[in-house]
Amino acid sequence: MLVLTRRLDESILIGDDIEIKIVQIKGSGEHAQVRLGIYEEVREENRRAAGSQPDRLKPEELRGLLSPRGGEDGS
Repeated sequence: MLVLTRRLDESILIGDDIEIKIVQIKGSGEHAQVRLGIYEEVREENRRAAGSQPDRLKPEELRGLLSPRGGEDGS
């Protein structure tokens, strides 16, 4: 686990294109709630990925993934 300390409006860069910024802090101490912002480069990549069509499973393939182990009767 990596623990970093940042204050309001400070950010962390991951690589060249991911910026995570502290945009809001509510409360203090161990029960504080922190809201993070992930900035434009990541959002743009997500928009591009959402526009592509992933391979789709056929209904019978999906049922096979969801069936209990050991066959349909659960044995």
